[in-house]
Amino acid sequence: MSESRFRGTDRYIATDDLMMAVNAAVTLGRPLLIKGEPGTGKTQLAEEVARALNRQFIQWHIKSTTKAQQGLYEYDAVSRLRDSQLGEARVHDIANYIVKGKLWEAFTTDSQPVLLIDEIDKADIEFPNDLLLELDRMEFYVYETRQMVKARHRPIIIITSNNEKELPDAFLRRCFFHYIRFPDRETMERIVQVHYPDLKKHLLAEALEAFFEIRDVSGLKKRPSTSELLDWIKLLVAEDIPPEALRGDQRKLIPPLYGALLKNEQDVHLFEKLLFMSRRKKD
Repeated sequence: MSESRFRGTDRYIATDDLMMAVNAAVTLGRPLLIKGEPGTGKTQLAEEVARALNRQFIQWHIKSTTKAQQGLYEYDAVSRLRDSQLGEARVHDIANYIVKGKLWEAFTTDSQPVLLIDEIDKADIEFPNDLLLELDRMEFYVYETRQMVKARHRPIIIITSNNEKELPDAFLRRCFFHYIRFPDRETMERIVQVHYPDLKKHLLAEALEAFFEIRDVSGLKKRPSTSELLDWIKLLVAEDIPPEALRGDQRKLIPPLYGALLKNEQDVHLFEKLLFMSRRKKD
C-alpha cells in the first residue's frame, strides 16, 4: 500500500515546514512551487517524494529554449515528409508523428505520478502562463488527431525555481509556495551524516566551521551550497586531509581543496584578502 503523506526519507532531511508544504499541495491538488538557493535540494525533493510515496517519477527539465507546447506534444512534420518521400506506409496515420511530452506522459500513467517541472524560471516569461489551462483542467486537445487527452490521475506536481525571473501572478495564484531556507548548522550536520555516516566527528566539526565561515564572508559573489559542501567533504575524505588543516588558526591561506566551495577568482581573492588582514591584526 502506498504511503499517503510525505515524511522525508532516510536519504533526504526535510524540515517540518517542508513536509507540511508537500502534503498541503497534495491535499489541495495544486502544484508545489519550490524556491531556494541553488544546491539546497529542490530537485532531489521531487525524487524523494516519489520514492517515499511509491509513485512514478517524471522529470521535465526546462531550458531557455523550452516551449510549453513541448510538455504536451510535438508534431514531427520533418519525419513525416521524409517518410512520404521514401514511400513509407506509416505516413498515412498522422498519429505516428505525434511525440508525447512529459505532461502527456504524466496524464496517462496508471497511477498518480510525481511530475517535476525543473527550473521553470529558465524559460521565457510567458512559459508559465502557457501552461495555466492545462494545469487547471488537467486536459489538453491534440489538434492533429482531434483527440482530447485527460489526466487519469491528478499528478503531484513539483515546480522548482532559482529566482532568475519573476513568475507571473496568475501562475503564482495557482501554486502552493515554499521557500527552502538554507540549512542551519544542526540541520546541515544531519544532512552530511546521511551522506557520510562514518565521517569522524572531529573532521565534520572542522569542515562545518570552515564552510559556514566562508558563507558568512560579506561580498561573496557566490556562496557555497549544500551540494558543494558534500563534494568538498568527499574530497577531504578521499585525500585523507586531517581536521587540523581546516582549523582557522592553523590555515596558511584558504581551506584545502577550496575549488569545491569557491567557484570564481573574485571570491578566492576576497577570502585570501580577509585572511591576510585577519593574520595581520593577530600579529
